[in-house]
Amino acid sequence: MARWKKPTKDEILEHRRNLAERARQGALRLPGAVVEIRKSFGMTQDEFAKMLGLTRRQVAEIEAGTANPTLETLEKIGRLFGFTVGFVLRTSREDVARSPFDRQQQA
Repeated sequence: MARWKKPTKDEILEHRRNLAERARQGALRLPGAVVEIRKSFGMTQDEFAKMLGLTRRQVAEIEAGTANPTLETLEKIGRLFGFTVGFVLRTSREDVARSPFDRQQQA
């Protein structure tokens, strides 16, 4: 398996723009975003974990979607790309129609 190649500054900036645009569209989800942020810096899970004060296992679990990270951890990761943690409105009418709030309003 080929080793991950460290991206250039231009590649990091372009990747940052792409991630920001996907975030604006509400198309950026946590596990995939963490993988993309880490890889855009050309870091292994171990290097990324050390930079954030986490263990490699914590990073692996966050990337796999099996972790329950704290708000502090999410903010540390988001800060790397200028993101903040928040709520995003679901864009699918079907998703919104199934929300608990809508069911209460209809009752």
